[in-house]
Amino acid sequence: MSAHSHSDKFVYHEPGLQHQFDDMGQQEESVSLGMWLFLAQEIMFFGGLFTAYLVMRSKYPLAFASGSNHLDAFLGGANTLVLIVSSLTMALTVYYAQKGNRNMQVGLIVLTMLFGLTFLGIKAYEYTDKYNHGLVPMAGLNRRVKADSPASEHVGLVLPGETAVSASEAKPGAEPYVNPHGEFQWREYELVQHMMDKQRAEPNGHYLTLNEQLTYSTSPGSLVLDKDKFRDKVRIFFYIYFVMTGLHALHMIIGLGIMTWLLWMAFKGTFNAEYFSPVEMSGLYWHFVDIVWIFLFPLLYLLGRHYEHLGL
Repeated sequence: MSAHSHSDKFVYHEPGLQHQFDDMGQQEESVSLGMWLFLAQEIMFFGGLFTAYLVMRSKYPLAFASGSNHLDAFLGGANTLVLIVSSLTMALTVYYAQKGNRNMQVGLIVLTMLFGLTFLGIKAYEYTDKYNHGLVPMAGLNRRVKADSPASEHVGLVLPGETAVSASEAKPGAEPYVNPHGEFQWREYELVQHMMDKQRAEPNGHYLTLNEQLTYSTSPGSLVLDKDKFRDKVRIFFYIYFVMTGLHALHMIIGLGIMTWLLWMAFKGTFNAEYFSPVEMSGLYWHFVDIVWIFLFPLLYLLGRHYEHLGL
């Protein structure tokens, strides 16, 4: 009995096989099932946010379009390209892990991380721009400028691609950025005023939804613009924008943490043709984060972009 027990200590285990599994096939099936279940709950999580976006946008399409037009579509498109390329480098990482090529694994993981950092850098730039122009929907979180401060800039009508101008160069009607309490700022009302005028001139037209005719007006059915009410609806757009892109950025940061661990393990030569499931599962997570952005980009940055061509 003792000899038999002693021999059991030298039972062969495949590299990477955890003690609770019988073989690598069982381990890989369990890991894959667990990862897909995790991604399913992530889909439900983001699905709730997308549903909230769609419901609110159907209620206030013009306010959401106005908010969207203040996002920089070029930067959003650049981030989309960055993530698409990062998905390619991540897929190649899985391929070379299966081939047992350590050097290519390390290089491609580093490239994937650089693309992820580039995405976060662009997003930080966008957030900073919103902070500087008073477009963060939470009171007190915007740049604070007093009325008599030399830092006050005439940025009331600044759109993406434009820069703040001095008082002497300001457009007629532009107001200086004055925000002593860091409140949400909104000064662009030409589009909604134009649509309300057209709706008033053509009562049977479809320039505004019935809900918008009621909620943007000083009184139900008057079609006289209440700027405060319209600003509050645009504020809803920016709430959703920051929640959705912020949670997506958080997932990207977590992904970079996973990539850091993966890089260390790949550097040690851990992954090969027999054991590569951690790379494959990390790739699934990374691709999921990229796919979420593929949906966020058109919904937040592109819908309503045609209003830019009205010449207002």
